[in-house]
Amino acid sequence: MAQKEENQTFKQQFEALGNLPKFFRLIWKTSPSLAFANVVLRLLKAAIPLAVLYVGKEIIDEILRLIEIGDQQMSYLWLMLGLELGLAVLSEIMNRLIALLDSLLGDLVANETSVELIRHAARLDLFQFEHPAFYDKLERARRQTTGRTVLMSQVLTQMQNIITILFLGAGLVAFNPWLIVILILAVIPSFLGETHFNQRSYSLTRSWTPERRELDYLRYIGASDQMAKEVKIFGLDDFVANRFEELSIQYYKANRSLAIKRAAVGTLLSSLATLAYYGAYLFIIIQTVGGIITVGTLTFLAGSFSRMRSMLQAVMNNFSRIAGSALYLQDLFDFFEIKPSITSPEQPIAFPKTIQSGIKFENVSFRYPNSDQFAIKNLSFHLNAGEKLALVGENGAGKTTLVKLLARLYEPTEGRILVDGVDIRDISLGELRNQIGIIFQDYIRFQLKASENIAIGNIKALEKDNRIKEAAQKSLADTVVETLPDKYEQMLGKRFMNGIELSGGQWQKIALARAYMRDAQLLILDEPTSALDARAEHEVFLRFAELIEGKMAVLISHRFSTVRMADRILFLENGALLELGSHKELLEKDGKYAELFRLQAQGYL
Repeated sequence: MAQKEENQTFKQQFEALGNLPKFFRLIWKTSPSLAFANVVLRLLKAAIPLAVLYVGKEIIDEILRLIEIGDQQMSYLWLMLGLELGLAVLSEIMNRLIALLDSLLGDLVANETSVELIRHAARLDLFQFEHPAFYDKLERARRQTTGRTVLMSQVLTQMQNIITILFLGAGLVAFNPWLIVILILAVIPSFLGETHFNQRSYSLTRSWTPERRELDYLRYIGASDQMAKEVKIFGLDDFVANRFEELSIQYYKANRSLAIKRAAVGTLLSSLATLAYYGAYLFIIIQTVGGIITVGTLTFLAGSFSRMRSMLQAVMNNFSRIAGSALYLQDLFDFFEIKPSITSPEQPIAFPKTIQSGIKFENVSFRYPNSDQFAIKNLSFHLNAGEKLALVGENGAGKTTLVKLLARLYEPTEGRILVDGVDIRDISLGELRNQIGIIFQDYIRFQLKASENIAIGNIKALEKDNRIKEAAQKSLADTVVETLPDKYEQMLGKRFMNGIELSGGQWQKIALARAYMRDAQLLILDEPTSALDARAEHEVFLRFAELIEGKMAVLISHRFSTVRMADRILFLENGALLELGSHKELLEKDGKYAELFRLQAQGYL
């Protein structure tokens, strides 16, 4: 599949440098002391190259002077030699300290950025995670949390090199200003070439973001404990490997073509810079032979010119790399600029301490972004305080969507949802969700300890062992935990050392315990018992009904023998309310519910 690069202009690269102040504010915020020490050390280190070259000039001139006059007084020579040794040792110490500070500060910045990324992602809307374009942004941002350590070192090194160049430049100007002009003209072509190819490289990487995500997913399929059964049973190894190979080779070829062009052009432009250097070197030699400058000055100018040429070329090339890296940095800041649409009001109304009248849906409709079809359409019903309501309907009827609307994971496209007459949009988002305990059918099997898996339902109670054990007893998860070697400290799943994998039914009991961890006024079970047999599910729901006496509950299940225990049953079809009433009332109505109930009952005869 051919890929089209997104062209990035010079203007965009220079504009991307505007990200650096924000980046360094982040670095300073992470550790002011380490950042300050790093800058001070680099400023001191920047002056050392000029000092070394000047001391070297003095040594050579002093040696020639001593030879010429036959003087044995060498105190000044020993002083200069000692000074050069001291500068060399000091330079090495500074290099080590700067590398250490870069490493420590880089790790802290990577950690801080990752924490911010996790927290920001958690604040965003659920529907955003269900859109591929958002995942591309998230993937690009995630890749920046570790790679930006290099950018920090690049920019600080760039500042250090520029200061060194200013020192060296002052030395060259004092002897011959034309050397600076030759030097700058020599490195400009190389700089422009590097800038151009950095643009191309960024464009290629950005345009391939979806394919790189697919490559990561294919790696996961081919080397994952969760996928291993299907890969083996269905013989998917060749399919996955071939697809990965095909896609990776396409990316390799696109990248190879760019790399070859970059190497060829870079070699040509670097050769021009080398020719300019030797032209200037020849000019200095002619002046030395003519007696215009001393041999020591020759070594000083040649060393300064050579050092300046390499440093100036490095600065220009690094400038291009920094501009390119700043483009990638833009991906991180762009992600942080994404704002959720579902937020708490500025002046929230308190959630009722005890719900009195219940929860009411008033003409609620919802459709997913970029979709013309309503998942929920003009839905109105009243869930009374203390009532147990069952939601039934075929797959895709809108049951789970209704639950997500209730928890404000989605916002109604039309209509409103009221709690004791108050629109849930006027209630603090955190307070609303604290009063709702939900276990979804696609609950996550966290590769954590058994106690931590249960405490997920109310993570603030992680240290409250009695509460965790009580929740386990209520959900019958305690019978699972008692079979584990390390009981509540047992690591679940096979990802980590000494982990134990549970059966589907055992996992569901652990997940159900999460609902009991939360002291919520509304509990919702969205088909979390689908892996249990009919008897076990019936037992769970009977226990559930006993333990939530006086609270509101919403139950979703395909087994009508279970939902008949609810006070009322709401039958959804294509997102709309089809029937509502008790089990007995709906059977007497002899509608769709009664028809499906009898069909399911015949299966047990």
